[in-house]
Amino acid sequence: MFKRSGGTAIQTWQDRDRRSLGEKPFVGPTKRVVVRNAILAGLPHDEFEAVRPLLVRTSFRERTVLQYQNRPIEFVSFVESGIVSQRTLAAGYPMETALIGFYGVVGASIALGIDYPAHQSVAVTPCNVLRIGAGDLKRAMLELPQLRVRVLQHVQALLVHSSQVALCGVRHRLEERLACWLCLACRAGQSSVVPITHEDLSTILGMRRAGITEVLTRFERDGLIVKTRGALQVRDLHRLEQRACCCRRIICEAHR
Repeated sequence: MFKRSGGTAIQTWQDRDRRSLGEKPFVGPTKRVVVRNAILAGLPHDEFEAVRPLLVRTSFRERTVLQYQNRPIEFVSFVESGIVSQRTLAAGYPMETALIGFYGVVGASIALGIDYPAHQSVAVTPCNVLRIGAGDLKRAMLELPQLRVRVLQHVQALLVHSSQVALCGVRHRLEERLACWLCLACRAGQSSVVPITHEDLSTILGMRRAGITEVLTRFERDGLIVKTRGALQVRDLHRLEQRACCCRRIICEAHR
């Protein structure tokens, strides 16, 4: 049986979670902590209990780089809250290829035997993750078939997400792309408030800041969003989805 390589196990902070979040763990033959990452939460009970001692809860501030491009993957992070931007770098300029939220994992390429990721992963917002050593996850996936399947399914979803973003960047108008991104960010972060600046959106979408500001002003005038300092609040998600391109639906379906 695989063994944990070190760190503080998940059970050491479950009581703190209950007090701060007011949530109760699942109750069965044994108590089970509340897990907010969809991949881990969907595991059979025996597989979750097997991998549970390997998990360490870690928090990251916004703009923290969780994974560097072309550097070895040391840890894999199952996202519980917050938004992570997966980006590609060319000539020093970054552009987002996918968003990762509560439904996903940073460093999923390890499941394909790829130890040096082609992407950089950056926390767009403050994030809470369940972190596991890359070697621990490799060994766990050999013995836990559902864990392996669910991580590989996420890899497939990221491939769809990335290819759709590439198409979107050359086929769709800025208004459609920005509406799509905001809808996806609300889903990934499970919140109507997206703490992001115009400058960050400009980097993510590879567009001029002036164009981003113009579209956001139009969205606000139409009652779709409210701009605040360092954040955007989505007021009418349904109407914003109608402004978004078809990529939103395709990406959401892939992650489902």
